[in-house]
Amino acid sequence: MDEMADQGFDAWCLDLTGYGQSDRPKEMAEAASLNAPLVRTDDAVVDVLHAIDFICAQGTHDAIDLLGYSWGTAICGRVAGQYPEKVNRLVLCGALWVEKQTTFKASRIPAYRRVTASSALNRWGHGLEPGVFETVVDPQVAADWCQTVVETDPDYDATQHAFLRAPTGVRADYEHCALTGADWYEPELIQAPTLIVVGDLDIETTPEQGRKVFNRLTQAHSRQFTLIGGGTHSLLLENRRFQLFDAVRQYLRA
Repeated sequence: MDEMADQGFDAWCLDLTGYGQSDRPKEMAEAASLNAPLVRTDDAVVDVLHAIDFICAQGTHDAIDLLGYSWGTAICGRVAGQYPEKVNRLVLCGALWVEKQTTFKASRIPAYRRVTASSALNRWGHGLEPGVFETVVDPQVAADWCQTVVETDPDYDATQHAFLRAPTGVRADYEHCALTGADWYEPELIQAPTLIVVGDLDIETTPEQGRKVFNRLTQAHSRQFTLIGGGTHSLLLENRRFQLFDAVRQYLRA
């Protein structure tokens, strides 16, 4: 956001319900096993639409440029497809796409999951060859970031509650698509010029997933696929982040 604002953009960021500084559903104060997965994509779309309407009401604009990351690419992709009048340009950083997996087995998903700083850090470097993580990001910077994020949980306590609670609606939607083959959203409905950016080391929203979305953007006024070397799923926090920032800035100003 700082980078975009420094370039003259009016930059806004949304914490979905259950995340960051936003309100937590009351179920998150209960045992996770007692309730169904919280904050599904349908719920997130409602949050984004409220945010767009609020932002537009602050000025004279009827539409915005929309940037989505990870699960946010499915959320923003659905918004852009279903409400084309609200989106000028679309950026998908790590375009999530899930197809039917014949070996996938359903699991019982709790309302939320627990994330520790160490588990977040391990996930960040998962799948990388030995020694590669250190070339992607300063390990201490990564560890500090993970700790800071975990401490955003309103009930965080270093001794009694040293974890972040994260809603599992995204996991439930992932399993639904993997089991049934249903599309998470319909790229064919997107009309806005669309940029897909992905790191070549991303194993969560892979370059292959991004290309599948790119190929289905048949109605977009323009489309661009940018692959950045030396970046993982957390590209926007890593050493190659300025390549991401430059690609986004240039596309939004084209």
